Amino acid sequence: MRLFVLGVNHKSAPVALREQLAFGGDEIPTALAQLAQLTAGAVIVSTCNRTELYVLVPDGQAMNDLTARVIAWLAQFKGIDAQQIAPHLYCHQDTQALTHWIRVASGLDSMILGEPQILGQIKSAVLQAEDAGSLSPKLGWLVQQVFAAAKQVRSETQVGSQAVSLGFAAARLVTQIFDKPAATTLLVVAAGEMNRLVATNIVGLGVARVIICNRSPARAQLLADALRGMVAQIDTISLAQLPEALPLADIVTSCSGSLYPLIDKKMVKQAQKKRRYRPQLMVDLAVPRDIEPSVGGLDDVYLYSIDDLQHVIAGNLEQRRQAAVEAELLVSQLVVGIERRILVRRVGQDIHDYREQAQHHAERLLAHSLQRLADGQPAETVITELTHQLTQTLTHAPSRLLRQVASEQPADTVSFVAQQLTHAYRPKQNKV
Repeated sequence: MRLFVLGVNHKSAPVALREQLAFGGDEIPTALAQLAQLTAGAVIVSTCNRTELYVLVPDGQAMNDLTARVIAWLAQFKGIDAQQIAPHLYCHQDTQALTHWIRVASGLDSMILGEPQILGQIKSAVLQAEDAGSLSPKLGWLVQQVFAAAKQVRSETQVGSQAVSLGFAAARLVTQIFDKPAATTLLVVAAGEMNRLVATNIVGLGVARVIICNRSPARAQLLADALRGMVAQIDTISLAQLPEALPLADIVTSCSGSLYPLIDKKMVKQAQKKRRYRPQLMVDLAVPRDIEPSVGGLDDVYLYSIDDLQHVIAGNLEQRRQAAVEAELLVSQLVVGIERRILVRRVGQDIHDYREQAQHHAERLLAHSLQRLADGQPAETVITELTHQLTQTLTHAPSRLLRQVASEQPADTVSFVAQQLTHAYRPKQNKV
């Protein structure tokens, strides 16, 4: 099983070239169908940070020959001069290709170290390959090995366990403060892009209700539409209704761009009284701040500014970098294990072919012997000669193999092979 990966990513190519080489959803079925004609199986992974082709080489074809043909195909399909993309392309073969695939699936090769989205993107790419008919049985088996390895890397190391994005960090705070996020209400103050990203992560925890507070009703509705389907109840209100909504909120995330605080200490104290002092998490992403810093001094209120979150992310990123060392070692070990399983599968096919050949010879000899018996030749003579011929036929290949091993391999290997061959015909001792 010969694998190579050809691609560009955020480290090898500028964004302008990555845009040109990216595959849109409507292009992928056609591209995969064409690759299926060139290869023994292909998967296209195309994200904002990478475009990669994972390809199996057909039996009997040279790896470098197919690589050159796929590069030419990529340039032609995308309408780009091959010389323009060549300096930015990387190509990994066999062990290096398998190692790269597992690293990518584990998040070790991502712009944000350890990010989990890439594994889902690869799974989607595999489903597209399956639909297009470019996911051969061999490549499908290898894909499952990659998925299992990536899962093991993420479960046995800390490379993806710490928050390294604002949205992820805010969501992690929610899980640390509330035992049951599904019973909470999220108040989103201002419907800008940063707040949308943070709200999406928090809503992903399964909150019961979202209240969107914004100056522009139309902008609030856009965010509500984006979150619809992820949460059971979504309400939009004006900024003037913020004091009435605050007591309802277990979680508040704010990023308005206002020059003055929208939430002051007095407002929060009144809200806490109505809440009977149940815990309240407030995440202030704005600069200047939307929430007065003195709010953080109130009991049962957990206030985090954007600087607080950045400090958390910086510390977590360093922990991920340390964990990545352990993850890289584990990837190397997993690659060895997968390559051994590939070898076992290949030997299994060789054994199947050998047995078919042996069966063919046995049937030919048997047919000849049956004809001799039909011609009236003595049964003892025919059976004796058949036994001799079968023995010669079935031991010829193992004998030749043993001579070859003896001439090319160390003495320990020769002894091992000889013992295994002779052990197969050693009579079993009856248990007393």
